[in-house]
Amino acid sequence: MRFRKCVGSLLLMGLLAACGGRASEGGFHPSGGQAPGYGSSTAPSAGATGTAGSSGDGAPGAGAPAPKTPQSAMAAYRTYQLAYERAYKNNDPSMLNTVAMDPLLAKVIQDINGIRSQGIAWHFHNVLNPKIQGASPDGSSVVILDCVMTLGSYKFNAKTGKRLGLWRGGTATYQAIMRYSDDTWKISEATEGGKC
Repeated sequence: MRFRKCVGSLLLMGLLAACGGRASEGGFHPSGGQAPGYGSSTAPSAGATGTAGSSGDGAPGAGAPAPKTPQSAMAAYRTYQLAYERAYKNNDPSMLNTVAMDPLLAKVIQDINGIRSQGIAWHFHNVLNPKIQGASPDGSSVVILDCVMTLGSYKFNAKTGKRLGLWRGGTATYQAIMRYSDDTWKISEATEGGKC
């Protein structure tokens, strides 16, 4: 997985910003043994979900339409980050289908499949600090800017469970574009910048 380095600011639908450069996947780059960005396993806070609706206790309910608000997009971003972390740990990208969309989804699936074919798995934990950077005029896209800190990344033999390596972690800026489609928010693009 590789990320696009931000080389300058580009406007995307008014307030949306995008970056150019390397292709991105949404976080820590296990297949390269490096940590380009921390969107990958940035562990979302407990209880954050990508869908909304009421389950009686004010928590979002599965299957209910998500509100078309920046706050709901932020919750979906946190849900994606948790699913991303679990997908790499389990070498199973299928859990990302409900929280991510192409082009990012295809890149992450390809990377996880490549890692699985090598017989390894990556376990890592990221700490998030996201903020809403902007939104499109119609509210269908929200840009989230994050400073993600990877606390540690461990490479394991998927069969034996033996630890094969360690990457100590660090921080990086991370920009995610969330798109509202079919009554839910999904991450569609992610870019990594420098340290934060």
